[in-house]
This record gives sequence, C-alpha cells and structure tokens, in this order.
Amino acid sequence: MDTKTSGPASVSPVPDNIPSGLAVFRTIPYAFILPELIFGCWVWILVAATNVYFPLLQGWVMYVSVSSFVISLLLLLSYLFGFHKNYDSWKILDSLYHGATGIFYMSAAVLQANATIHSETEVPNEYIPRYYQLNVAATFFAFITTMLYILHAFSHYYH
Repeated sequence: MDTKTSGPASVSPVPDNIPSGLAVFRTIPYAFILPELIFGCWVWILVAATNVYFPLLQGWVMYVSVSSFVISLLLLLSYLFGFHKNYDSWKILDSLYHGATGIFYMSAAVLQANATIHSETEVPNEYIPRYYQLNVAATFFAFITTMLYILHAFSHYYH
C-alpha cells in the first residue's frame, strides 16, 4: 500500500496578546478607546446644551453618542482589568463593535450636520449664534469620533 504523507501540519500563528492594564493606552488600536470616549462625550454634551430643537435628528445623535460612550467605557474597563483573558474572540468582538459603531456614528454625524444647517435658520433669533456654534462643534466632534471608531475597527486588520 502506498501511503502518502501530507505536508507539515499547519501551525496557526500565536495570536498577539490583547493588552491589559495601562498597556491598553500604549497599544494600537486599543489606544483609540480613550479619545473615542472623550470626543463622543463632547458630542452629547454639546447636543444637550442646544435644547434639542430638532428631536428627530438629534435624538438619534444623543442615542448613538450616549450608548456608544457607555459600551466603549465598559469595553475599556474590561481591557484595563483583564476580563478578556487574551482570547482571540475579543479581537473579533472589538473589531465588530467598533465597525458597527463607526457606521452608527457616521449616520449620527450626518444627522447632526443636518440639524446644524437647520439651526442656522429655524431656531428663534435670540438663540441663533449660540446654538448654531454649539451644533457646529457637535458636528465636528461627531465626525472626529466617527473617524476614530472606523480607524479602530480597521486597524485590527493591519496590526
């Protein structure tokens, strides 16, 4: 009988360790979590400061920014305290979460930009400069936060 031997057994590469503790802040893509939290927090603070004249538009912005802030904070805490135990599935979870949140934040940023355009003409005259400027700042931070979430999601593929 002729027995053929297969080539060398395929060995899966050792997965990169997911950092825990303060190393999270020094490792890409996990170092993006803190700026995501800071800029995302600014989005909902600025939108809440405008008295939300456009609830349909800015309600989604508030929902996305607050829920993303809470979930990202929980994810950061899980990395800081080492709850992930270096399982490779945490990388997939992290990438999927940040990719989906990047898409949600993009929709929120576009709606916030639309609310900013409307606030220039549709908000009562005595509030126009203040609320318009707050909406402009919220729009800016929403797009920055979107970029950070998308960068975080895709940096798993290049790291």
